[in-house]
Amino acid sequence: MDAEADPPARSRTERHKCSACYKQFKKKEHLVEHMKISYHTPHQPKCGVCQKHCKSFESLRNHLTGPLSRASCSRTFSAQGCDLCLKLYDSPSSLGKHREICHLSAPASLGTKILPSAGSVDEKYTSKGAKAIAINCGLVGGGTDGSLDLCARVCLVDEDENIIFHTYVQPQSAVTDYRYEITGLTEEHLTNSKSHKEVQDRILEILYNGESARRLMSDSGKARLLVGHELKRGLDCLRINYPGHLLRYDIQTGEHDPYVDCVSVMRLYKRMRAQDHQVKGIGTPNSDSGFESQKAEELENMTPDELYQISKSDYKCWCLDSSTAAGLNS
Repeated sequence: MDAEADPPARSRTERHKCSACYKQFKKKEHLVEHMKISYHTPHQPKCGVCQKHCKSFESLRNHLTGPLSRASCSRTFSAQGCDLCLKLYDSPSSLGKHREICHLSAPASLGTKILPSAGSVDEKYTSKGAKAIAINCGLVGGGTDGSLDLCARVCLVDEDENIIFHTYVQPQSAVTDYRYEITGLTEEHLTNSKSHKEVQDRILEILYNGESARRLMSDSGKARLLVGHELKRGLDCLRINYPGHLLRYDIQTGEHDPYVDCVSVMRLYKRMRAQDHQVKGIGTPNSDSGFESQKAEELENMTPDELYQISKSDYKCWCLDSSTAAGLNS
């Protein structure tokens, strides 16, 4: 009987390519390790031309338009892509129609009018359905050099851009710098303003939405998602500790008006939430990775596509908020 033929020797030039980001590795075990720490899923930003996954929208923008951008992707994107949301469209007319709605107009400022001591409050909002809330704080300065952040104004709006709560806040320390160029506030605005404790209690009442504090860590609870600009900084000034999985961040620059910032971040959050890459069962935070249940030999015998299929995200994608909210409100 003829002996079985030995399997063909692997080419010295054979490389193992990641199905998501296209990085190549000399050894299969290196590809496996890469997949374990990259958390590739359909929720990552992806090039509409070559389908490469990127870690962030910033890296996707660099891939499409940066100095080291891929030529074929850059060329197609310049003709068919939206420079704001980075999506591709199949014709100039469809791209033109999309740009009309993609570029959002700036919301009108509330200005710095003097508010009544109770501020502006939607007293019935606590009983409404579970939705995302946008918050922004106007911060003045305390301390000898004015560098200590003190909350002097706070605004909350809902997803429909309605003001839920808007008030001036009595700072907990003496104000040494009103930061007028940024806040537009003066001593007059803070006369008869609400106490820090009153404001803190009202905000927590709105955010908790009738949920008990011990259930805040649950994804299935009624507590509201919170979106905003520099959330940690504002919440620190308010001395509010809110669970990280209920926070959604945005970065913006320029002069700050609490209402304008709230509306702007809410619009951006809703756009991110509306992304069309939802895949059932993928993107749940803290879930066990598919790699943990596999032995090293089993992983090395998988194809790159099979490795990608068992990869899970290490964060909860914003697009999943829509299905969560729908389930809570049904």
